[in-house]
Amino acid sequence: MNIKELFPDNIPERFRKYLPVEQREYLINGEIHDWKEMNQEVFSPICLRKGNGIERVRIGSYPMMTARESEMALDAALKAYNNGLGEWPTMGVEKRIEFILEFVRRMKEKREEVSALLMLEIGKSLKDSYKEFDRTVEYILDTVDALKELDRTASRFVISQGILAQIRRAPLGVVLCMGPYNYPLNETFTTLIPALIMGNTVIFKPPKNGVLLHRPFLKIFADVFPKGVVNTLYGDGKEIITPLMKSGKIDVLAFIGSSKVADILKKAHTRPHRLRCVLGLEAKNVAIVLKNTEMVNTVKESVLGSLSFNGQRCTALKIFFVHRDIAEEFLKLFSKEIKKLKVGMPYEEDVFITPFCELSQIEYFKSLTDDAIKHGAKIINENGGDSEATIFYPALLCPVNNKMRIYSEEQFGPVIPVVPYDDISEPIDYVVNSNYGQQLSIFGNDENEIARLVDPLVNQVCRVNINSQCQRGPDIFPFTGRKDSAEGTLSVSDALRVFSIRTLVAAKETEENKQIIRNILRKRKSSFLNTDYIL
Repeated sequence: MNIKELFPDNIPERFRKYLPVEQREYLINGEIHDWKEMNQEVFSPICLRKGNGIERVRIGSYPMMTARESEMALDAALKAYNNGLGEWPTMGVEKRIEFILEFVRRMKEKREEVSALLMLEIGKSLKDSYKEFDRTVEYILDTVDALKELDRTASRFVISQGILAQIRRAPLGVVLCMGPYNYPLNETFTTLIPALIMGNTVIFKPPKNGVLLHRPFLKIFADVFPKGVVNTLYGDGKEIITPLMKSGKIDVLAFIGSSKVADILKKAHTRPHRLRCVLGLEAKNVAIVLKNTEMVNTVKESVLGSLSFNGQRCTALKIFFVHRDIAEEFLKLFSKEIKKLKVGMPYEEDVFITPFCELSQIEYFKSLTDDAIKHGAKIINENGGDSEATIFYPALLCPVNNKMRIYSEEQFGPVIPVVPYDDISEPIDYVVNSNYGQQLSIFGNDENEIARLVDPLVNQVCRVNINSQCQRGPDIFPFTGRKDSAEGTLSVSDALRVFSIRTLVAAKETEENKQIIRNILRKRKSSFLNTDYIL
């Protein structure tokens, strides 16, 4: 395979028309400001052939903001929240839902542009970029439905031991949202939208790779939401995020990324007991392939689980424990399936392996592969580990042992370690001793063996998948992790709870109190105390 020949001479006009994206705008306190200082250049994972060489494609730039703008954004968010007295946090649930639905309506108009920028900026296939956009819209609508159901339950009064009360969920304050580069739209909005819809105000910083695709939403945010409810920051985290945390005025940190960065942010907060954290962190999801398994489905799910979006998913299968008796057959079929995968540019039909955002990622994958070979592993598949510029061809490694970095490090890419095992205690011990505990997959057809594995493993990870790859969806299912993999639970309904707190208004069940409450309800004097039923 000549990887160099996979790069084009130019990007198709269909996508080139959106370029370059020279972002000079940022949103603070309901106003779109012009940025006139230093900008960060953005280069696409797509490279072009130029003569005998390959060049990165510059697709735009974004502001490198400073602590001054951080302070402005924080002041705007605090003013809009106003200690819970602001327009947005005191607004009724039904009214907030109307704002969110208007945002979705206008968001849909940007589908083509945002999906194209998503593809051009992070190298995700066009098909999967559309899918991420559509899934995000669906998630928002599901969130609206979930909030309606939650509010319906809260619309009734509870009477117990002579006390009557109404229990609802109230916002927490100012939320700092920071999403990941691999799902820069979807996973950002799975925190941003529930934070907003529950009445919080938000400061939003997109990931380093995945900034430009959010630009089309700036005016929509400005037009739809009240002043200061949504504020955006761009640039280096040390410069603009650290001051926010040191202020002690951030109430919720919603962060998806590395535990190292999360720890730095948490430690910087000067009022740690005030801070609620919603964190999606690393994972080293394990696949356990039992001796008795249906090999065709097992390999199909293993390939999808380890290589979808080049393995750049926290839910990816990142290490395989395969019974030694079937390891040779498993590797043979896995290699055969890898060979079928189309490698190319993200806009090509049926492409599966696409370029990476950073050249440093390619160097990292090479170092993992070299280290594994040094300690006794072999590259099993043809062309495994070959690379050129921003493309790295998947490397299937076996036998992998605990002396290799790939055994314990989360690779976040197409380096696939396989550990042959003789006794089932080996993969179980690995899971128990791992620093991570998000998900795992069990492949097999022996119901007794699977049952014996399920009970201990559900106490180590938060989702056990049987004969299928690890994944986040459906979004109504809880998404979280144990150990160093997560803090807080996300799903359509869980996210509403994690960005709010149960609050109640209570009174002794006297005639005087009941009459006061009746009058408040009848005259609609309170958005909290009400028995309206949202349809």
